[in-house]
Amino acid sequence: MTLKSEFVSMIAGQLNEELPAFLKAMEEPAVRGLRLNRRFVREEDLPDLLGPVPWAADGYYLSADSRLGQSPAHEAGAFYIQEPSAMAAAEVLAPGPNDLVLDLCAAPGGKSTQLEKKLSSGTLVANEIHPARAKILSSNIERMGCANTVVTSAAPEKLCALWPDTFDAILVDAPCSGEGMFRKNPEAAEEWQPGSPAGCAERQKGILDCAAKMLRPGGRLAYSTCTFNRLENDEQIAAFLTRHPEFEALPFALNGLPEAIEGTLHLWPHRVRGEGHFIALLRKKEGPCPKPASVSLPAPDKAALAVAKEALSLIAEDAEAVLPNALFGDLLVRLPLSVPPLRGVQVLRAGLSVGRLRGKTFVPDHALSRVCRPKTVFPVSEEEALSYLRGETLALKDDHVRGFGVVTLNQLPLGFGKASDGQIKNHYPKGLRK
Repeated sequence: MTLKSEFVSMIAGQLNEELPAFLKAMEEPAVRGLRLNRRFVREEDLPDLLGPVPWAADGYYLSADSRLGQSPAHEAGAFYIQEPSAMAAAEVLAPGPNDLVLDLCAAPGGKSTQLEKKLSSGTLVANEIHPARAKILSSNIERMGCANTVVTSAAPEKLCALWPDTFDAILVDAPCSGEGMFRKNPEAAEEWQPGSPAGCAERQKGILDCAAKMLRPGGRLAYSTCTFNRLENDEQIAAFLTRHPEFEALPFALNGLPEAIEGTLHLWPHRVRGEGHFIALLRKKEGPCPKPASVSLPAPDKAALAVAKEALSLIAEDAEAVLPNALFGDLLVRLPLSVPPLRGVQVLRAGLSVGRLRGKTFVPDHALSRVCRPKTVFPVSEEEALSYLRGETLALKDDHVRGFGVVTLNQLPLGFGKASDGQIKNHYPKGLRK
């Protein structure tokens, strides 16, 4: 790796005598990791794991040459490949199980899927301003079975006008100069320019100011970057607290990491087993807060609900738990209990997509296969699983079976198939096929 002299001088000013250790660490391979989806898999079920990440629930180190990301288990949502240091921010925010949470810069979804697993009856709004990246975010939310998540694509400036004093917890994983990812992406080190941090810092300032407006009094805001420089990190937070005296920094501590006594923490690759990261935790002081407006969304009519209910009784053991409560066009969805006003916002995913009505026929959505307990499963071999993921029809092993079931590999749900005429017709979404 070639590090530019201006970058090295900047780091020297921050680390002083630790600079040689940092430079040595930057010549080592990037650290890899993943988070388990324990609904589907245990650590003993997967190869290539090198022990737990101390600061992250269900986080594990992953061997450098692992190909798990290309396996059917990945497509089944058994885990999320995520760099270990990047797992820390969601743990610092630590939303309550019933909170309304916003991940403001959410793509590709690592931190969003991590936050959602901390909620029970709470709701996560995962937002990404760039439409193409928002589609990737929505796909990962679906893959990991995040049923309590609304995926939106809008500018922070628009959202803060619609959602003032709305959220109990907000994560701002800000777009940054990416200095902490140089080991993972050496090309980024070559493209780095001395002016990069200043441009990013200006953009981060606007995002943080929008987040401040959307946080309820008493709420918590976590700010994170994957970069080293003070301008985007310590100085950004100091300037924010000057502009927003209604906020205060909160100390925090995670297992295996230094204590953040002043509410900010740098993760350096020569100090921790992970890449470069920065995290700050802030709290909005208590104050008056208007009651949020009630949200009215189109509910399915009795006929549509009856069709869905009958079909789901044949598909899912837990049919009552996945019954739809809203209708968008022909898409039946089950919305979380608490949803902010969505009028005027581009919504890519609203809670759990249950299925579509095609005339008087109900067709289950792929997302449902991630969440429900299916009455019928079609166990397949790894070779058959790869065929299924390519969109191919599979042979039916039991000619007496009819209707929808979930294709599974080692009990991992790959998606829906429909048994008919000695075959399993493929219902894996065309956009996901390999």
